[in-house]
Amino acid sequence: MDQVKEVKSPWGTLNVTEAPCSLTDVMSEQLAKQLHEECNSFSSCPDVDLGLVGKQQDVDTSSDLMLAQMLQMEFDREFDTQLRREEKKFNGDSKVSISFENYRMVHPFEDSDSSEDEVDWQDTRHDPYRPEKPTTTPKKGFAGKGKNITTKHDEDVCGRKNTARMDNFAPEVHVGDGISMDLKLSNHVYNALKRHCQTEERRSARLHEKKEHSTAEQAVDSRTRLLMYKMVNAGTLENINGCISTGKESVVFHADGGSLQELVVPKECVLKVFKTTLNEFKNRDKYIKDDYRFKDRFSKLNPRKIIRLWAEKEMHNLVRMKKAGIPCPEVVMLKKHILVMSFIGQNQVPAPKLKEAVLSSDDMKKAYYQVLQMMKQLFEECNLVHADLSEYNMLWHDGQVWLIDVSQSVEPTHPHGLEFLFRDCRNVSTFFQKAGVAEAMNVYELFNTVSGQQVSSDSEADFLAQIEALEKMNEDHVQKRSKKIFASNCDDGPPLLNNDDD
Repeated sequence: MDQVKEVKSPWGTLNVTEAPCSLTDVMSEQLAKQLHEECNSFSSCPDVDLGLVGKQQDVDTSSDLMLAQMLQMEFDREFDTQLRREEKKFNGDSKVSISFENYRMVHPFEDSDSSEDEVDWQDTRHDPYRPEKPTTTPKKGFAGKGKNITTKHDEDVCGRKNTARMDNFAPEVHVGDGISMDLKLSNHVYNALKRHCQTEERRSARLHEKKEHSTAEQAVDSRTRLLMYKMVNAGTLENINGCISTGKESVVFHADGGSLQELVVPKECVLKVFKTTLNEFKNRDKYIKDDYRFKDRFSKLNPRKIIRLWAEKEMHNLVRMKKAGIPCPEVVMLKKHILVMSFIGQNQVPAPKLKEAVLSSDDMKKAYYQVLQMMKQLFEECNLVHADLSEYNMLWHDGQVWLIDVSQSVEPTHPHGLEFLFRDCRNVSTFFQKAGVAEAMNVYELFNTVSGQQVSSDSEADFLAQIEALEKMNEDHVQKRSKKIFASNCDDGPPLLNNDDD
């Protein structure tokens, strides 16, 4: 009886189908024994055809992993060959070529059977896909003979050299792949690029240094932070809580007071840190260079000293105001460009500005008369003009107005002192008139009331012209008088002036 002959091999199963047999033959016990014997003898079949291995007859094929690696290697080689054809067809004769090497198949089994011998060429300097650098002339300075001689000054040679030198630029300069493009840079272009890169590198370094050594908004530089730490370590301050206000020229921090031997430190303090960036102070020297108290110490060529002088000036102005009984912060100490003062507020909540405070009509009227009285005291008793008085520099706390930010305040003897006073009067008059205070005087009446002058005019331009004429006419007399006043006021020194170098 014909039976199904089945030959199995690692490469597949070959089935030879004969004529079907009946159910009786299938149920035959003799047929079952015969099929069982054939299955047991299959593993020792000597007729297995391994011709599909081809050229790999001498390679051990007992491992399925090795067979899979060999097949995959053949497939990858065919894929890489086809990829190079496609790349060559795609680029053609174009000078700008597109590389398909990122899609190339790389297998560690191609060159070595051991993983210990594998070397990732991307981690070494020997990159097989890196374009070769242009050939240079030998040490003797020329190559070739006769008409074919090529010196080191050849245009093409110099151009390729300059292209290769661009790799030495800073990493942030993107020079591209000029070598593979056979780019030739002239000496003029290369030198211009080199100078530009050096300039940008120096500028970047300056910006980085400025960022590290400047007091930014809601942040301090390392030197200022060190000064603040020393105050805490010395016990002057208990701790520094955080920023409560920022301005064009300073940053204000809240702190808990400590203790000093000379005087009592308030329970709540503020640190007014004058910004060490010079941009905000370059155009504000007119407030200090013509102030006769600091005229001899002012230096136009050293702007950093102006910042410390600015902090010292605010300290002296606050001391004058405190002695005259004007509500203002009390100075605790001065440390370079950091001024420590008492805190106007309660429980770390600063008092609202007069612009933001919600006041009744009676309180607003009360505030107006307080401001009027403080302006007269400031001018007559303290011999000062605020020079930046507005609803933003006045606080409302405990039912009264407090004056802050007097670093730019000048004496009336300043060459522009009366002009600053007129500007303050205009800000105060405009604010209270808009707030609905019927008793508020206009700017001209307020100026004459505070200054004691009798300037009359219907237009602002004529009023300012008379003020300027008055300043020029009295300039020599004002200078002599101001020096006498300054000498009499210098007897009372600051509460604490610490100029220790760090």
